[in-house]
Amino acid sequence: MAWLRSFWSGLPAEGRWLLAVVAAQTLGRGLTLPFTIIYLREVRGFDLGVAGALMALVAVAGFAATVPTGRLVDRYGARGVLLGGQGAMAAGCALLAFAAGPWTAGAALTLIGLTFGAALPAFNTMIAAVADGDVRQRFFGVHFALMNLGIGAGGVAGGLFVDVEAPATFAAVYLAEAATALVAMAVLLLPLRRLRGRAGRGAAPGAGRDPAPGPREAGYRAVLRQPAARRLAAVTFIGVLAGHGQFQVGIPSFAREVAGVSTGAIGLAFAVNTVMIVVLQLPVLSAIGGRRRTRAMLVMGGAWAGAWVLLGLSALGAGDLPPGAGPGAGAAVATAGLLAFMAVFAFGETLLQPTVPAVTNDLATDHDRGRYNAVNAAAFNGGAIAAPAVAGLLLGLDLGAWYVGLMAAGCLALCGLALALERVLPPEANGVPATAAPGAR
Repeated sequence: MAWLRSFWSGLPAEGRWLLAVVAAQTLGRGLTLPFTIIYLREVRGFDLGVAGALMALVAVAGFAATVPTGRLVDRYGARGVLLGGQGAMAAGCALLAFAAGPWTAGAALTLIGLTFGAALPAFNTMIAAVADGDVRQRFFGVHFALMNLGIGAGGVAGGLFVDVEAPATFAAVYLAEAATALVAMAVLLLPLRRLRGRAGRGAAPGAGRDPAPGPREAGYRAVLRQPAARRLAAVTFIGVLAGHGQFQVGIPSFAREVAGVSTGAIGLAFAVNTVMIVVLQLPVLSAIGGRRRTRAMLVMGGAWAGAWVLLGLSALGAGDLPPGAGPGAGAAVATAGLLAFMAVFAFGETLLQPTVPAVTNDLATDHDRGRYNAVNAAAFNGGAIAAPAVAGLLLGLDLGAWYVGLMAAGCLALCGLALALERVLPPEANGVPATAAPGAR
């Protein structure tokens, strides 16, 4: 706790208000995130194909928004872009609350997706405007822990409130999410009104900024010519494809249809993931401070590969068990494997979130930071689009073992990508001072 108090006291006021924006956003998001597919299927009565296509609109719209968002952030500042994104979120959630037909729901989910496409580059740029160095890395980690805490708390509250037999309860949680977006907008308009969110132009005092206005903002081609930027984007894409992107479709489908885990156990597993992130994030941040960020990515890839092996073993509960095993042994093995997967995977997540965004912003200059963050966001959204397609294809063909093997192989590939990134990454961007780089761990 002393570490957290030191971090909090060392933040400028703008940094504390940014965390307030995170709290408002994620609490509102948690109210609806686990229940949108249920709302579309069981409340609005859309068939599975239509509901799946509507859910895909969120990722597609987010991916499409990243390129223009990066340009807008670099030209006009992140605060205005984030304001626009929160306005779109409020409108999308309010519209979804009353979406009786698929076209209205599609428009609402597209607005929500545009928000996600704008939020990642804009918010990461605003963080870079108020913190640098090790404080920046810690901010990204605290941001991730707070985000999980907010989504977890919102999910519990939403689960206790919504009822498919009472459609008005779903309308209420979507309107509540719209209200939290308005709260975030109020913080951006009032306490953060002086923070443009572009380091070097209206940034907080002491934040990293160029000594003088630099050249005209670099285009995406210039960013992608940098080997470090390309390799970092590859880390993000594979990390989402074999990691975060599997949480909505692949992991619950494998657990339910291959391992035979109960829906209650799946809900418990997601709660374990959230709790582990909240508990582990601060100690992990303390442990990786001053160390090479690429080595943290290396450990993350290994941990995730091991987690996928644990998930594969959970399927033993659906197969043959040793003679003498009790009637409930299969379910116990499957549930234990899933819970272990979620716990180990959470540890890897606490290594990913403080490192990749920090590397992205330490590679960037004040004049192309929006584009660097947009490239990383595009890689994230690309992985989010590919992940359910890969999971659906393999699990639909009853290739559960191949699915787990491919995901584990992808996580091992992350280890190789981390080492390849380390070879081209400046020491400062890798989290160690240049003078300490030769002997840094």
